[in-house]
Amino acid sequence: MNWNTHLKAQSTRATQLYQNLLKIAGKSWGVPLNHRRTLYKTVIERVLEHGAVAWCLEPTVRIARKLSTIQRTFLLAISGAYRTTSTAALQVILGISPLHLQLQIEARGTALFRLRLPLSTNVSDINPSEIEEKATGWSAHPSEHLSPTQISLDDGGNINTGLRIYTDGSKTEKRVGAAFCVLTDVNITHRWSTRLSLRNTVFQAEILSLLKAVEHAVTLPTQHLTILVDNQASINSAANPKSHNSIARKIFKLLHSHPHIRVSWIKAHAGYIENEEADRLAKEAAETENFPETPLELPKPFINTFLRQKMLATWQMAWDDGDTGRLIHNIIPKVSLQPINWIRNEILFFTGHWPFPSFLQRFNLAETSFCSPGGIGTPIHYATVCLLTTSYHMAPPSQQHQPVWFRSVANNSTSRRKIHNLPHFLQRETSLFRPDPN
Repeated sequence: MNWNTHLKAQSTRATQLYQNLLKIAGKSWGVPLNHRRTLYKTVIERVLEHGAVAWCLEPTVRIARKLSTIQRTFLLAISGAYRTTSTAALQVILGISPLHLQLQIEARGTALFRLRLPLSTNVSDINPSEIEEKATGWSAHPSEHLSPTQISLDDGGNINTGLRIYTDGSKTEKRVGAAFCVLTDVNITHRWSTRLSLRNTVFQAEILSLLKAVEHAVTLPTQHLTILVDNQASINSAANPKSHNSIARKIFKLLHSHPHIRVSWIKAHAGYIENEEADRLAKEAAETENFPETPLELPKPFINTFLRQKMLATWQMAWDDGDTGRLIHNIIPKVSLQPINWIRNEILFFTGHWPFPSFLQRFNLAETSFCSPGGIGTPIHYATVCLLTTSYHMAPPSQQHQPVWFRSVANNSTSRRKIHNLPHFLQRETSLFRPDPN
């Protein structure tokens, strides 16, 4: 058994989506390029992803080739490039990863998060049981809520009465740290800090320090107590009875059963000495070797980043070792999920796929590759030395420096403005540039 039938169905569905995209996206009118790209990423990719965890977890060469064929039509529609343009080049220009790699990363994410299935050992050693689970439902009865005076998002730096607890979380190159300190009048009477794995996030450190601060506050006899946190996201999460974070739910239950505990936001790095002390404790815990460590489940952002980095590494290897798109590889050697903001004329110029004589002769559409004033009709010829395009000229490079010249032009806004109008001029005055066959 194989996935031939499913791939044929996906191809048919993709053809319908492609035709719909063409209706609203012309080469010089209609939906702008960046909007076309957004439509592809948010609609078309989502449709093609259907059931990917079952058939694209480890795509075969045949599946990858078929998906590339499906994706190619959309890349051409988004960019407005010529049909002869390399698929690999269009992927790098538009910041759209190969379809089989994008579906694979979605399949791996689903396998880890939803199905709790381990990935192959050559991909990752992450155990699904180590991944943070999403809490569902309400943490308390819908009628139960925190007192309006318990949560404040106004700067609490001017609070100088009663017992105050300052919390903070910090991440360094080594690890992540969480800490809190208790201030009674003007003296710090208690300190707590712990170390987390480098795989954990600052948000996890912030909300863990808030939990430990609330647990400590519960044991204190005072009735005038404020916990000051410099992270609004952790406060909002703790105050939400439907939060998906298990630690936030514990905080909510403790605050609900102890209404005298107040949580207030405080502006970070604003000169509040006590808050700076909590920050120092967190950084010290993160940077100190053999510091007591609190194990926490791996957050979803870490897993997403890890899978994305794996995908980018595979894509980069394919881009470096590929046989096509070498002109664009000289200009954009590193792949990225961020698009290169080129308009259609720039894409046509840098790829060289435009009705230049050199391009037409390469595909047997012209008898010669020479321009009528003389010289081979390449993009760099018209942009530097052709007698008929002097108003668009830039300084010509030597033969060995042409790759550097293309990179320099691509990164210079003034040079790119000249390129904007050059293809229009060439197209409007086609007869001037074609040599007389007689």
